[in-house]
Amino acid sequence: MITLLLGGARSGKSALAGELGRRHDGPVTYLATCPPLDDELRERIARHRADRPGWPTIEEPFDLAGALATVDGTTFVIVDCLTLWVSNLLARGDDDASIHALATRTAALAAGRAGPTVVVSNEVGLGVHPSTELGRRYRDVLGDVNQAWVRVAGTTLLLVAGRAVRLDDPVALLA
Repeated sequence: MITLLLGGARSGKSALAGELGRRHDGPVTYLATCPPLDDELRERIARHRADRPGWPTIEEPFDLAGALATVDGTTFVIVDCLTLWVSNLLARGDDDASIHALATRTAALAAGRAGPTVVVSNEVGLGVHPSTELGRRYRDVLGDVNQAWVRVAGTTLLLVAGRAVRLDDPVALLA
């Protein structure tokens, strides 16, 4: 089952993902998409690692499906995060349609796992309208990627200031 955690920066997404992992009675693997590009990111990564009680970490900025396939199917997996994964793919030069197709395939693979998967992503569409073409493209592509994962998630939560709101399918609410 997939749990998707959406929210803004510093909203509590990663903290909740870690807490869910700590409460799991079994092995946990952390799949990180953020390459350590500068000192601030290296410090942030070190803080995140200190919060994880000896969990194996897979660092994979591009091939999430391949990384997921290396983890035992019953292991609890935390993917943190789709936001940086999309950024990495855009920086590599992937086009929007390829990113969407890759996200759909990767989400389907994750949905087929027997073990729980918690996926973290930012919701960037609630902020100021980006002033650059790349900023608007990033916002739009990430929104599409988040929707691909929502379609296979059993639970989707929106986090704001450390509090969560369950997101339901609007079509189901109208039924």
